[in-house]
Amino acid sequence: MAVVLIRAVRLFAQVLTWLLVARAAMSWFARGPYSTAGKIYSWLIQLTEPMVAPCRKLLDKLGLGGGMLDFSVLLAFLLIEFLAALIVRLILLFA
Repeated sequence: MAVVLIRAVRLFAQVLTWLLVARAAMSWFARGPYSTAGKIYSWLIQLTEPMVAPCRKLLDKLGLGGGMLDFSVLLAFLLIEFLAALIVRLILLFA
């Protein structure tokens, strides 16, 4: 049971991570909202914004946001990895 739960947590974290990586990569190339790339990018933003927006607000409060580079996606990535590792350790602890 614990192995299935651990695999599910890791898979979910990997999917979220790949969505964030795709969002970051598409931000360099997707220009028009009516192109195919623009539609995919809009879809990625809708999926990942609930994770990225709180990170952006936190960075703004700390005075680290608002510059030319947006590190909120990187922070979201790190938090997902940290939380996945924490959940896996808790599953192992209580299994």
